Amino acid sequence: MNERDEFLRDRLRPSQPGAPATRPPGPQSNGPQAAPPAAFPPVSPRPALPHRPAPPPAPPRQPAGPAAPPRPQAHPAASQPQAAVAQPVSAVPPPPGPWADSDFAPVRIRPAQRADRGWRHIVELITFGLVRPGPSAAQREEAQFEAAIRTVLHGNHKVGVLGKGGVGKTSVAASVGSLFAELRKQDRIVAIDADTAFGRLASRIDPASTGSFWELTADKNLRSFTDVMARVGRNSAGLHVLSGEPASGPRRVLDPAIYREAALRLDRHFAISIIDCGSTMDAAVTQEVLRDLDALIVVSSPWADGASAAAKTMEWLSNHDLRDLLQRTIVVLNDSDGHADKRTRSLLAREFVDHGQPVVEVPFDPHLRPGGVIDVNQEMAPATRRRFMQITATVTEYFGSRPDGMRGRPSPAPGPVTP
Repeated sequence: MNERDEFLRDRLRPSQPGAPATRPPGPQSNGPQAAPPAAFPPVSPRPALPHRPAPPPAPPRQPAGPAAPPRPQAHPAASQPQAAVAQPVSAVPPPPGPWADSDFAPVRIRPAQRADRGWRHIVELITFGLVRPGPSAAQREEAQFEAAIRTVLHGNHKVGVLGKGGVGKTSVAASVGSLFAELRKQDRIVAIDADTAFGRLASRIDPASTGSFWELTADKNLRSFTDVMARVGRNSAGLHVLSGEPASGPRRVLDPAIYREAALRLDRHFAISIIDCGSTMDAAVTQEVLRDLDALIVVSSPWADGASAAAKTMEWLSNHDLRDLLQRTIVVLNDSDGHADKRTRSLLAREFVDHGQPVVEVPFDPHLRPGGVIDVNQEMAPATRRRFMQITATVTEYFGSRPDGMRGRPSPAPGPVTP
């Protein structure tokens, strides 16, 4: 073996324990010595120096003072993973934000208002909700009226209903009061029969009612709302009613003093009162009612004679220093028999509008014609209910426009409405 072969053998043999093994040599040939593979490093005539570990770095200089015990120095290779683990808390990325701040947050989609009747509702049913035409113009109008009726009010409020006999003022009073009771569950609503000419308000709300002005004012021990309920009636919508006639005994005529005492007692427990007045403007009770109103409804038939009587009512209010109440008055053209002429109704409505009074035309409704208890929810026609909702919404706006609506009247007693 020559000197070259011995050098290659020493180069290929691991010289130190733990050193990585080199690639094994290729097969030996019997011919002349082949050149070394290109993968090997070039051969150097100098022998390899033995491997020596690098000396540890010098410790930093310590200030003068007592010498601290020496710290064990870790191997540089072993210290690197520990440095990666021992990171400060601030270096850790913050956790992802809540769903509301994420691009994948669940989106709350407000369902569109759906049609509840008519062909729009039928289309939605037969398509299993895939086709939704949406609410009609009438339904959107009702939603606006309902929102106006539900407006927050404070204190006591009263609305009177005037009109000559036979125009349907008692039906209007019962319908408006029932809508107030239905849509304002947070308030207690009462209808008061102040018509001295044999008023029939209780028969349109609760025929079983036995209380009247005299039972209410004669009992000096009325303290709670439960005591008052024993003297008034109530319908399915939650509207209470105080009858103007005693249930038994001789007929008694209502006078202003009895009405005033009853109204003061009811004001302690009811937020809104609807007073069905008599047809005579000069009656003492009617004048007592008018001096304490926040809004007024004047009912007229859709004929020339009825409109003439309503116009005289407006003139009377203006001549008796009630112009402020006149500005909070709405005219109702009530078609109580179904024979009104459309052209005549339009001319009469235009006449009142030109004088600054809002007008609502109530169509004929067979449910209101024969008398009996008025049901504004189930039996009243949708078109009729919509017009009464417009009347009620207008009255509510009159209530809200009067900051002095209480005028010294006591606030109603707090507490939930008794079912």
